[in-house]
Amino acid sequence: MAKRVTLFEPPPLDESKAPIENVLELTPVVDIGPDVFTNTRPLWHPPGARGIFGGAAIAQSLSAAMRTVPTDFAVHSMHCYFVLAGDSEIPILYHVERVRDGRSFITRTVQARQRGRPIFTTTLSFSRANSGGKKRLEHATPKPSLADPAEGTRGSLEDSRGPFETHRAGTVNRDSPNPEDKRVRRFARARGRISEAGGHQAHLSALAYITDSYFIGTVARVQNIPRFSSPAELRRALQALKNPSDLDDEDIARAIKELKEEEAADLRRRLEGALSQATNQPKEDRKEVGMMVSLDHSIYFHNPWAFRADEWMLMEMESPWAGEGRGLAIQKIWSRDGTLIATCTQEVRLRFHSLSRTLRFGLLPARKRPLTLVRVFLGSGAIKTGRACSCEDLAVTGLDLFPFLFFFPFSLFTIF
Repeated sequence: MAKRVTLFEPPPLDESKAPIENVLELTPVVDIGPDVFTNTRPLWHPPGARGIFGGAAIAQSLSAAMRTVPTDFAVHSMHCYFVLAGDSEIPILYHVERVRDGRSFITRTVQARQRGRPIFTTTLSFSRANSGGKKRLEHATPKPSLADPAEGTRGSLEDSRGPFETHRAGTVNRDSPNPEDKRVRRFARARGRISEAGGHQAHLSALAYITDSYFIGTVARVQNIPRFSSPAELRRALQALKNPSDLDDEDIARAIKELKEEEAADLRRRLEGALSQATNQPKEDRKEVGMMVSLDHSIYFHNPWAFRADEWMLMEMESPWAGEGRGLAIQKIWSRDGTLIATCTQEVRLRFHSLSRTLRFGLLPARKRPLTLVRVFLGSGAIKTGRACSCEDLAVTGLDLFPFLFFFPFSLFTIF
């Protein structure tokens, strides 16, 4: 008997809705309580991550809370804590608590639970539309002057089949020696067109889902920490770029073939630069991410009615501080017309380990003891990264596998 990963049998996909609406759909669990909901469809577990994609818990908790407030109220702040890794093989129950219902503000808390234990908790505040009064103080950071990606432009490979798509928009102060001066930019939007029936709530849930993508890697990106576990992995990526037919995943091969010559040259230049840096840097000075997880995530929704999540939104990410094994990232998001629609903060837990414990992937001499066959999934396809692996120290832990499994699927087009 197949293991059920949702509480109820998932219904067929609703073709009248955007993919992200289907992904985030909730089902009421009236037998447990009036304000209890569960995920209608299976949740995504990113390759190499400790649990489900955090954006799903954020967005579905928001969606559950919005079902308990009047439609003339909209969320203006949401403060989340990731307590335990979510298991994609077990249904999630979202319990909404109605903390306060006021004339201008409403407060809700939501706990996401598995096996009776909270894995995620959030407190949300909603404000009534046009409750700010006639006289208001107003200011906002202007949107950087960047043109939207051209229609038909292929986005990142890792989201080629996902519910949203993204496109790199460069890094401000890329060559600065100060990580806190760098700004990483990216365009994002939900795929398809969000249905009119979904209302502004569907756009808010989609935005909440998207805010957790790429955000966690900001601290590492501004520090120029490579996304490959060793120079050997960079060499393999370069070889794959030169000979895309060698790749197992058809989507990746087709996307690389479709790249313009200058895009391929730029990617090759950056990979070769990273290879040179990783090769020439003193071994004791190199950093390699052993673990990176989100501790908390906050979203301030500035203009909840002033955007469409299925139109290009510009995200700008920076990291003003890192230390004590943690790093802080800040993200601003603008709508297509230049309205600042949200500001997000996220604190991540970072751990590094020495390169002497790095796993080496690929074909190994017979005397090396093979440990495992590693296959990293991208969308519904798989990239064969090696037939066997070994390490200099056979005391292998789960953290040894994490950096390679987590970073490789996102590396070819999002490195640095």
